[in-house]
This record gives sequence, C-alpha cells and structure tokens, in this order.
Amino acid sequence: MEKVTPFLMFQEGNAEEAMNFYTSIMEDSQITNIVRYGANEAGPEGTVMQATFTLKGQEFMCIDSYIKHQFTFTPSFSIFITCDTEEELANLYEKLGEGGQELMPLGDYGFSKKFGWINDRFGVSWQLNLPFEV
Repeated sequence: MEKVTPFLMFQEGNAEEAMNFYTSIMEDSQITNIVRYGANEAGPEGTVMQATFTLKGQEFMCIDSYIKHQFTFTPSFSIFITCDTEEELANLYEKLGEGGQELMPLGDYGFSKKFGWINDRFGVSWQLNLPFEV
C-alpha cells in the first residue's frame, strides 16, 4: 500500500472554491494539482475532474461529481484539527463556520481546553481542538 488519502466529493460544482477557501485560511497549505473536465467530456466543462491539495502537509483529493447522488457529506466523518492557540482555534471556527452549521459551539467539554465542531458552507465537517497541553 502506497498511502491513504482523504477524498472529498463535491456535488455542487464547488470543489475548486472549497480548495481555495481551505488553503487560504490555513498556513502551509496549497492546491497541488487540478485536472478539469474539457469540452465533450463526462462532466461539465471546467469543473474539477480530480484535484489534490494539502492542509498543513496532509494531502486530500477531491472532485466535482457530475452524477447527483442521494447522499452528501456527513459529520460522522470529519476533519480533526489540533490548534496551537486559542486565537487560531477561534479564527478557524469563525471562518469555517461562515454559512455553515454549528454542531458543538466552542467550549470546554472536559476532554480538552476548548473544542468546537461545525459543518462548513460546503457541508464538510470540522472538529477544532485546543488540547490541555499546548
């Protein structure tokens, strides 16, 4: 086995928008490759056939699905981020939460110094954690 990579399937043609957003709010993050559908290909021209991006060194893959499925993202799979400072946690929580859905507001739930869980405006679920020992 070569590696394991999280894969995100966007169904609204917004994979590139999501990648741009995520890489803009997290340091040491970048879009590493984008292959778009061309004219007369299976998906709508210009949408993401396959792309890769990194968030703090973790590689992700994503696509714009041209097939509308009966499912979307679910909080049962989320991206867990360990933050270094309370300021970083609050900043990410605010930015990722814009237009999204709060699942657990920022607070002390006993298992860490501060924690919050949200679905962003694209439907991707994020758990943001500030551990006791930072």
